[in-house]
Amino acid sequence: MRVLSVASEAFPLVKTGGLADVVGALPDALAPHGVQTTTMIPGYPVVGKAMKGAKVVRRWTDLMDTEARLLAGRIGDHDLIVLDAPALFNRAGGLYGHADDWRRFAALARAAADVAADGGYDLLHAHDWQAALAPAYLRYAGTAVRSVMTVHNIAFQGQFGADIFPALGLPDAAWGIDGVEYYGGVGFLKAGLEAAEAITTVSPTYASEIRENRFGMGLEGLIEARGARVHGIVNGIDPAVWNPEIDTALPQRYTARALGRRRANKRAVEKMFGLAPGDGPLFTVISRLTWQKGMDVLAHCLDMLVAAGGRLALLGSGDAPLEQAFLAAAARHPGKIGVRIGYDEPLSHLLQGGADAILIPSRFEPCGLTQLYGLAYGCVPVVARTGGLADTVIDANEAALAAGVATGFQHGDVSDHSLSHAIMRTIRAYARPDLWCTIQRNGMRADFSWTESGRRYADLYKSLIA
Repeated sequence: MRVLSVASEAFPLVKTGGLADVVGALPDALAPHGVQTTTMIPGYPVVGKAMKGAKVVRRWTDLMDTEARLLAGRIGDHDLIVLDAPALFNRAGGLYGHADDWRRFAALARAAADVAADGGYDLLHAHDWQAALAPAYLRYAGTAVRSVMTVHNIAFQGQFGADIFPALGLPDAAWGIDGVEYYGGVGFLKAGLEAAEAITTVSPTYASEIRENRFGMGLEGLIEARGARVHGIVNGIDPAVWNPEIDTALPQRYTARALGRRRANKRAVEKMFGLAPGDGPLFTVISRLTWQKGMDVLAHCLDMLVAAGGRLALLGSGDAPLEQAFLAAAARHPGKIGVRIGYDEPLSHLLQGGADAILIPSRFEPCGLTQLYGLAYGCVPVVARTGGLADTVIDANEAALAAGVATGFQHGDVSDHSLSHAIMRTIRAYARPDLWCTIQRNGMRADFSWTESGRRYADLYKSLIA
């Protein structure tokens, strides 16, 4: 089976978040199930450097009013194709947030649909709003290629004004409630959800949540209408990249049987973040600093965390007021709170391998990957009970502790009281070394590889083609 996987980013070439990790890991996850995956991404400058000397396999003279080429290469051991359209993607600034994003990602989707239809592919798999018009282009072209639409975060939908519709090259029939029209404008994600033969989200709980007004972000009615075509398949992690036994980003590698070796990594984190050395619990945050991630609530709880004997090492960036709130907390508590604004992939590995617990108080979380990395590294997750966080972390309540299956700590509503209570539960458990080691080992022994998730994706593909 040949599948074209289309996304706006893919690890290790270009990454802003978990989407890239998932897209980069899927080819290996699917290969054992007879699925040959080709990944298609835009030709950003960093991608172009990696594609020097690549073979040109297709050209467009007028793709959204610009010339474009398709370059063939490799990502790891798997096929990669890159949409080389310099006028759209070879520019300064971030991957997103440009005034013509609608044109840039409509071009990606249109090119992907052309390639899927003409290149002998059995199925197109579109990820998030940036690729979501591809199923619509396939649908209105009347091709036999099936499509799957994966929602990594329904909050990001790609909504634009109605004035762009004529430039998309879709037939008039596409302008309607069962097409691309969305509240009087064009909805990229909405179009993909309407057109795809199947929809997946990145955890079973999130697949249920987005049928509700509180989580559906205006698309809950459409999700509900698609019924059994909506599937929740939890993300996995790549053990070749995230494995404390072989991770070269760690000063000291370790296994579940040698947790004492983590101490050297903890000392390295303390030094890097200017924290006073100590044996009390060291919490970490590796996150976008946004409302969705509950960072405003966490900022209110930092004085309590320090007063209770905890420390914090934070790596992230996001909303300016939240960045300032964490920097102010670090100034109030020198040696107790350290903050790095930005993102650093090797440093994120060190934090997972050296911190004792990772805080993830998200108001909604489709799947989340940082808690999976935490489980794999013995960095105990403290999470809100939502989406993929609820699906992957077993709360250390009395029943779970008695059964010996607890892997972390959950809290309910995202409030100062609820999060503070979860932090205090974590600190009390940390004070019991045998109990703490058991929780760490439970998480490290859990299987969050792509083995089962890859099989579920492959089974879904096969059911659509059959």
